[in-house]
Amino acid sequence: MSEVYISVDVETDGPIPGPNSMLSLGAAAFKRIGSGKTKTNDFEMVGTFSVNLAELSGASADPSTAEWWKTQPEAWAACREDVQPPLPAMHRFSDWVTAFGVKPVFVGYPAGFDFLFVYWYLVKFTGKSPFSFSALDIKTFAMATMGIDYRDVTKRSMKPYLPVGKPHTHVALDDAIEQGELFCNLYRANGLKR
Repeated sequence: MSEVYISVDVETDGPIPGPNSMLSLGAAAFKRIGSGKTKTNDFEMVGTFSVNLAELSGASADPSTAEWWKTQPEAWAACREDVQPPLPAMHRFSDWVTAFGVKPVFVGYPAGFDFLFVYWYLVKFTGKSPFSFSALDIKTFAMATMGIDYRDVTKRSMKPYLPVGKPHTHVALDDAIEQGELFCNLYRANGLKR
C-alpha cells in the first residue's frame, strides 16, 4: 500500500490544546484493497489504537465542555479508565502510525478540531508529527462527493453513507471506526462517479 488512511477521534475537556487537555485518542487505520493499477475502491481496516490521557499539568477544563460531559456519564467514565501520561502515550501513537511503513493520511470529522489536538500533542511530546500537515476532512470530502454546499453536509444528509448499526458513542475508538467507515463509503461512492 502507498497510503494508509487513519481515522482519528479525540475527546477533550475544552476547545484548544494547552489550556485544555486531550482526554482520549482513538484511531482506526484503513487501506485500499489491491495495489498499483489493481487498487479497488474497497477498504479494509488494518489496525486500531486507543489511549486515555492524563490531563496536562496547568491545564483546566473549559466550563461549558465540563457541563456537556455531565450529560455523557458513560463516555466520561470510558475516557477516564486507565489514563496514561501524554509523553509515552504520544510516542506509542507515533510509533503505531509509522509502523505501517507508508505515508499516513489523517482523516477526521471535523479534521480542524481533531487534527489541532493530535498535531499539538505529537509536536509537544515527540517533537514531530508522522502526518506532517496531511489531514483529510470528511465533511469537505462529503461536500465534493455529494455535490452540495458545505453547511448542508450533516449526519442527516450523509445518511446513505453512514455505517449501519454504529452509534456515535463519544468513546474515541468507537467514533474513529464509525468515521473511518463513513470515509470509506464516501470514497467508494466518489469512485463510482469516475
